[in-house]
Amino acid sequence: MLMRTDPFRELDRLAQQVFTGPGTWSRPTAMPMDAYRAGDEFVVAFDLPGVSADAIELDVERNVLTVKAERRPTITGDNVEMQVAERPLGVFSRQLFLGDTLDTERIQAAYDAGVLTLRIPVLEKAKPRKIAITNTEQDVKQIDA
Repeated sequence: MLMRTDPFRELDRLAQQVFTGPGTWSRPTAMPMDAYRAGDEFVVAFDLPGVSADAIELDVERNVLTVKAERRPTITGDNVEMQVAERPLGVFSRQLFLGDTLDTERIQAAYDAGVLTLRIPVLEKAKPRKIAITNTEQDVKQIDA
């Protein structure tokens, strides 16, 4: 049998279950994420440990990106008696509002080691660019002559 050494871990887990409960398709639980810009693309990484790739849904509609995933129980059977169940099960979801400067037509998604990584390119019109300056003084002098 497994022994717990941290009495506050159980209290934290119980509080989380009471206040949030397991996620359902109508009321999913939020998933943790990191988001950053790397050069000419926006990168978002979602933590989804224990979720199979076929249990993840990605949708984009009107610049709103929705990620939904479901973590199902892995151990079932008649002779199974759960001793410790701390890993949350259920449905997880997150919505991101993407700006008009991102190319939602070319989003790339990769799933590795429980992390879903999305790469969203920045549109050409939103990339920094140099603006050429013309010398208007020369144009004025040529007109006067």
